[in-house]
Amino acid sequence: MTADPTAAPDAGVPDEAARQLYLAILAEGGAIPVTTVDPSDEAALRQLIDTGLLMPNAVDASYTAVSPRAVSDRIGAELRSEATRLLVRAEGLPTELESLTKAYESVPRLPGQHGDATLVEGREAIRQRIAELLSDCKEGLLTAQPGSRPPMTMALSLRQDVPLLASGRTLRTLYQPMAVLDGTAADYALEVTRLGARLRVLDEPFQRMIIIDRSIAVVPAADDHSRAAFISDPAAVAFLVAVFERDWARADSVEWDAALSKGPARLAADRVGRLLATGLTQRAVATRLGLSERTVAAHIARLRERHGAQTLFQLGWLMRGGRGE
Repeated sequence: MTADPTAAPDAGVPDEAARQLYLAILAEGGAIPVTTVDPSDEAALRQLIDTGLLMPNAVDASYTAVSPRAVSDRIGAELRSEATRLLVRAEGLPTELESLTKAYESVPRLPGQHGDATLVEGREAIRQRIAELLSDCKEGLLTAQPGSRPPMTMALSLRQDVPLLASGRTLRTLYQPMAVLDGTAADYALEVTRLGARLRVLDEPFQRMIIIDRSIAVVPAADDHSRAAFISDPAAVAFLVAVFERDWARADSVEWDAALSKGPARLAADRVGRLLATGLTQRAVATRLGLSERTVAAHIARLRERHGAQTLFQLGWLMRGGRGE
């Protein structure tokens, strides 16, 4: 029963070697003479004494086992007291740092500082910087999110956006059509629109960006999104706001309840049909929706069967409101 001297168990939780020694002491009746302790068990013995599970008895030179329930109650009370102290400390930090915060915000921006743009490297650092800015957000967000978004990203966005909307701030987001075809994105959209968010879908390419309080814009600075530019120059931000508003005016609203009830496959086929009705080719539809041509061909086959169309031309005509022969 040799203990690992490098182990760092949680407070009050003995490691495996200490547990085995404690059980061995219980098997001996709950106490053992000091002279019977094996030198290899010294680390485990010290851990049991430190956590209070074992008590030295000077009267008969022995070690006596203590009830884990009593140890748990004692350590639990100490941890709760420490947690309360830390919470009080955390709540007071903004006040303690207020003078430094004001001094930081009053410093004029340095000339030549990338044109009032700061580059941030690394996805985690980017997320952290955005979270910091959102904590100071007073009005709301404008965001453009092209392409599909992984479920983990949607879950993170939901945890971030729900408190934002619940506090009265606003959110407007642009998606591409593939977002409507994604059940996870539709679930997210339904939740945030119930809280007042406004989401639209634009059948055009556009760039990813986040604009906070119309004063700071975040745009990718690398193709793999591993670097982002945080822009605070008023003229540059105003230009990006105008780009967003132009795209917003051309985008379509979506009935997210209907999107969820129909299901992604039916929604995808309907979207393909609407684009065919505008005269786009199969390849153009695939590019617009961010789908493979094979996937679009499968949707077209289902639409032809549903509408009784013999050719792609006839399907496009029917989707525009014509009648079959």
